[in-house]
Amino acid sequence: MKREEREDLTFPGADGIEIAAYRWPASVPPIGVLQIAHGAAEHAIRYAPAAEFFSKAGFHTYANDHRGHGRTAKRKEQLGDFGTGGWNALVEDMAALTRLAQRREGGLPVVALGHSMGSFALQQYLLDYSTLLAGAIISGSASFRKLELPDSAKPVALSSFNQAFEPARTPFDWLSRDPAEVDKYVADPLCGFDMPAQSMQEMRAARMQLTDPKQLARIRKDLPIYIVAGDADPLNNKLESLRPLADAYRAAGIRSVTEKYYAGGRHEMLNETNRDEVMSDLLNWLKSVRLA
Repeated sequence: MKREEREDLTFPGADGIEIAAYRWPASVPPIGVLQIAHGAAEHAIRYAPAAEFFSKAGFHTYANDHRGHGRTAKRKEQLGDFGTGGWNALVEDMAALTRLAQRREGGLPVVALGHSMGSFALQQYLLDYSTLLAGAIISGSASFRKLELPDSAKPVALSSFNQAFEPARTPFDWLSRDPAEVDKYVADPLCGFDMPAQSMQEMRAARMQLTDPKQLARIRKDLPIYIVAGDADPLNNKLESLRPLADAYRAAGIRSVTEKYYAGGRHEMLNETNRDEVMSDLLNWLKSVRLA
């Protein structure tokens, strides 16, 4: 797909602020929509290669720049700041984008993919909006019950996850084994910034509902969920902090929970050295749930 085929758009967020978003059209007759929720200290355009891959499989791909990220952050000082609407509004923005995609694409089924911070937003999204989706993909995540988010009055440096790989070539080697992908991240002025303490505290506040069995029981039981990660991702602590999430979904009665873990993979499996395998496996899963 040619880059100029991407459509840049905006929509009103839950509290009226302008949210930047993107649409990559399917390059073959469309069969579904893939909605991507990116992680902290990055932005949606980084997912263009994945969007182009799924375009060739018949998916329109939508993604928005979360509050405090990408084009949604109007000034450098706003990077990482969720604003007055906060974390809950960020989740509501995702639901608004789902509805926008459904309207524009004639009701095609939507599968949401949330990565890292976006995966925690997707976990919360599923409590209220699972009926909007045909499937959910949780990437680079963990169970909030097991995740240790710093409770600090100071900004949080994501480079702190690099400790397991020291001595390292860069502060962000934890993202991928592919040096070229890491270098692109480091060189991107919209990536790698410290997350404000307020934003991290708002994420921490979501912990209780995301680990409450009564809340998880609200998720539609027939929603297919695909959990993907590398076993060297420091966020999941050798999968010990991630497997309980799959267990919690099964305990909540969700009938189709698939786990796919890659040996040696780090945090960004869509940017890993075996990314072609990862995306092929994702597509096979979509086919298994009759979306492709």
